Amino acid sequence: MASDEYVAQTEHAEKMTAHEGVAETHESTEGGGISVSLAAERLGHIAGIPITNTLLMSWVVMVILITVAFLVGRRIKLVPSRLQLFFEEVITYVHNFMRETLENDKVARRYLPLLLTLFLFIALANLLEFTPGIGHSIGFYQDGHLVPLLRSMNTDLNVTLAFAIISVIVIEIAGVMALGFWRYAGKFLNFSSPVNFAVGLIELVSEVSRLVTFSFRLFGNIFAGEVLLAVVAFFVPYVLPAPLMAFELFVGVLQAAVFSLLTLFFIKLAITDMHEAH
Repeated sequence: MASDEYVAQTEHAEKMTAHEGVAETHESTEGGGISVSLAAERLGHIAGIPITNTLLMSWVVMVILITVAFLVGRRIKLVPSRLQLFFEEVITYVHNFMRETLENDKVARRYLPLLLTLFLFIALANLLEFTPGIGHSIGFYQDGHLVPLLRSMNTDLNVTLAFAIISVIVIEIAGVMALGFWRYAGKFLNFSSPVNFAVGLIELVSEVSRLVTFSFRLFGNIFAGEVLLAVVAFFVPYVLPAPLMAFELFVGVLQAAVFSLLTLFFIKLAITDMHEAH
């Protein structure tokens, strides 16, 4: 009997200690500590599909881009306005750069809309990251911590992975369209010699690894910037946040350009025949 009472008292003490630990965790969270969530927070469900704050943010970015495209597109004139001239110059510059890189005007025109859309979508999302209302400024409390209503979409690995999948699929389709299926597959499955076979396998592994490099490069840079700003704002709130925000805006646009340029260069490699490259 004594041993049973001792076991019961020990279990009660352990439960009390666990409850106190949980209470201390909630108190530290509510006390204004640094809260960093790697995964996007769920806001609800629509037809069984989870809706996260990064998904909601992507919808906001899409609405802004579609609205700007509609407003600019409906006012196209033979004598362009300053705004129309600006967009025409930007598109012409990008098209000329792609034509020189791909060495084919038809192919450049084919992939120009995709690369511009990728750049604008990623860049705008990164620029909006520090807009008031995005992040931990507007949200609701759940389980003792604030869940932001809107969160930078590129801090969600699912989003950057989706971009990577789109880019890799387009790169492979570009190679097949330019060279044909069997000729393009010969880059990776070359049985002419053991050396060529090994080189082809290495090329195949590098093609698959692009899913990782594309997604983690963008996700890592944007998420690391968000964490860095949260730490700096907590410890040095009146000195460093503003310069770091300006630097992160530059990094956000730079990462959008890097993503688009890498897609362009990989398309160039895909449409180039292996023998012509040598």
